[in-house]
Amino acid sequence: MNGRVVSMDQFRGYTVAGMFLVNFIGGFAAVHPVFQHHNTYCSYADTIMPQFFFAVGFALRLVLLRNLATLGASAAYRKAIWRGLALLLLGLVVYHLDGRYRLWRDLVELGWWGFLSKSFWREPFQALVHIAITSLWILPVVACGVWARITWGVGSGLLHLLLSQWFWYDLLHEKRVIDGGALGFLTWSLPALAGTLAYDFATRPASLLRWGGALMLVGYLFSSMHGWAAPPFWPPVGPVDLWTMSQRAGSLSYQTFSAGFSLAVYSSFIWLVDRWGYRLSLFDTLGQNALAGYLLHSMVADVVQPFAPKDSPLWWVSAMFAVYFYLTYRMVRYLNEHRMYLRL
Repeated sequence: MNGRVVSMDQFRGYTVAGMFLVNFIGGFAAVHPVFQHHNTYCSYADTIMPQFFFAVGFALRLVLLRNLATLGASAAYRKAIWRGLALLLLGLVVYHLDGRYRLWRDLVELGWWGFLSKSFWREPFQALVHIAITSLWILPVVACGVWARITWGVGSGLLHLLLSQWFWYDLLHEKRVIDGGALGFLTWSLPALAGTLAYDFATRPASLLRWGGALMLVGYLFSSMHGWAAPPFWPPVGPVDLWTMSQRAGSLSYQTFSAGFSLAVYSSFIWLVDRWGYRLSLFDTLGQNALAGYLLHSMVADVVQPFAPKDSPLWWVSAMFAVYFYLTYRMVRYLNEHRMYLRL
């Protein structure tokens, strides 16, 4: 498979559009809870971020296999590692570290150990940093066979579960981490590795759909370890624990379900785009310059959202979202028209 994969561009564009939607409207009281993050069940909003990892896994296998064939192993892996480190640095610049120090004395009293122990809990560990670390974590098996990647994913998920039972689940809530925190890469590996498998079976959407359904079922069964849980997209009916689907915890149940959901959604794009020829120019625009869309959307939101109080009626929320979406889309389209693509 060489060049751009149109169905993946469309899938990625849909995911970027979904990110625009949930990141803008999620904080308004008039919006349905399914479009908001709750950290106590898997809402529609919680399906968006795993799809980015799914797309990253797909692209990482495509590029690595191509580079192995053309550049050789040493150069191919060196290029992948540098890409991951560059993305990690970009993420740290975009999100910054925890802590604010008004006086030099405060920083001196904190010391090096205090700085290191307090600066990397919440703010740095967001999407770009998680993608970078996860890409580096799965890199040893990206070019391997199917069972090696499945084994790596199962092992990563079980390791996260053991560490969560030991200390991590309580600590991540104490620190109020974002998207799984420092150990989130272990379970973010699941949708990323699912993306590498989708690359292998991109011509067999029915198989992807079956495997996606199986993973969604397994994820739900994980969430029901202490009694039958409410189905995904519905609020919990029982206690919330480390088995609960939670984006904040990066829980095994949530990531397993999300990996399956991503497979199922992508299979529909294969049918619609690759088989039947349907495509939206909107998704093409956003999918071909996803990093630019990611970086721009929060800056545009900072301009528009001050004019939309959190208790705004739904019609005003919709109007402000339309303004925000149009501005962000036009900026990305301008970059595309002038061949300015942000890629690492």
